[in-house]
Amino acid sequence: MSQNWSFKNYILDEIEKSGGMVNTHAHIDRSNTLGQHNFDLYLEGEKWHTNDNPKGKPSPLDYMNYKWLINDSLKRNSSVQDYYDRMAVTVNQQIAQGVKVLCSYIDIDPVVGDKVMEAAIRIREDFKDKITILYSQQTHYGILNKEARYWFDKGAEFVDMIGGLPEAEKEPEKESRHMDILLETAKRYNKILQVHIDQLNLPSQKQTRLLAEKTIQFGMENRVVGVHGLSLAAQEKSYRNETYKIMRDAGLMMIVCPTAWLDTKRSEVLMPFHNSCPPVDEFIENGITVALGTDGITDVYVPFCDGDMWFELRTLAHVCRLSNIEELVKIASTNGRKVLGLPEFKKEEVFIEERALEKVAA
Repeated sequence: MSQNWSFKNYILDEIEKSGGMVNTHAHIDRSNTLGQHNFDLYLEGEKWHTNDNPKGKPSPLDYMNYKWLINDSLKRNSSVQDYYDRMAVTVNQQIAQGVKVLCSYIDIDPVVGDKVMEAAIRIREDFKDKITILYSQQTHYGILNKEARYWFDKGAEFVDMIGGLPEAEKEPEKESRHMDILLETAKRYNKILQVHIDQLNLPSQKQTRLLAEKTIQFGMENRVVGVHGLSLAAQEKSYRNETYKIMRDAGLMMIVCPTAWLDTKRSEVLMPFHNSCPPVDEFIENGITVALGTDGITDVYVPFCDGDMWFELRTLAHVCRLSNIEELVKIASTNGRKVLGLPEFKKEEVFIEERALEKVAA
């Protein structure tokens, strides 16, 4: 065996042969925004989440809503150029590690307006020869009030994939209506739908099954992707198995962002033993397509997540006890293209290009 051989390089080479890394979920418009100027926001958020909070310890949903709002000042004060500059830094970082396709949620809402869209257009044009960039929209303020719905509809025309965040509505009945609007919109525009679901890692959340059922109801089979899905792992085995069947019928695919949720706080709620990650091992066993993302990158929400795709893949392998190299390679590459609705990578095309280059060199 060559002394230069390494396990990491072997896997990365296999990923490259399969078309390269695909980052299916990020938030590049707010990436690299943690700095000395706003570090107090991060510290305040951490204190707010503990028993030091004078209002008492908040629920996980309370904390999530708080985290969504602490960036409002940053969003208001950022110019189009500010957004462009930090997006460009992150895109270059992704290219440097071999990412060939990047899909990012971007903020399009009453606070930020159309500033991120303007920056996103420039980013895609300037990097078009180096990486494929796709966009979905972020909806921190829900889509049920008039102003938020205006910006959601405006974003739906612009983005490549419709994006949603049912938890932003704060009430189960409203979450259901939120999903209805997402599916109606995605179907009208004939676009893939990506939805944040089951982020709280609690058995009381059952959004994955609801999304699968609604996918079938709206005739959107094989066109919907769930993002995160932690709370499904908190359910009993029988419930999970029933849900997997509905997911298969719906063709519901999943995106996982392993490190983004490892900081989930301790809970006293009794549930099956699991890590702060969706049940990817069971997804694979049940024929459910799984792809990889980074989620936030060095921002006030997840300052320790730096957008390293190898670290995300390695973390996934550890926390979900995955040892099948072929499946890990698919999760990092070909499955990513599938959940983004991109054509399957053809290895023959690379072979032909390599032969052509060899002839030119000769």
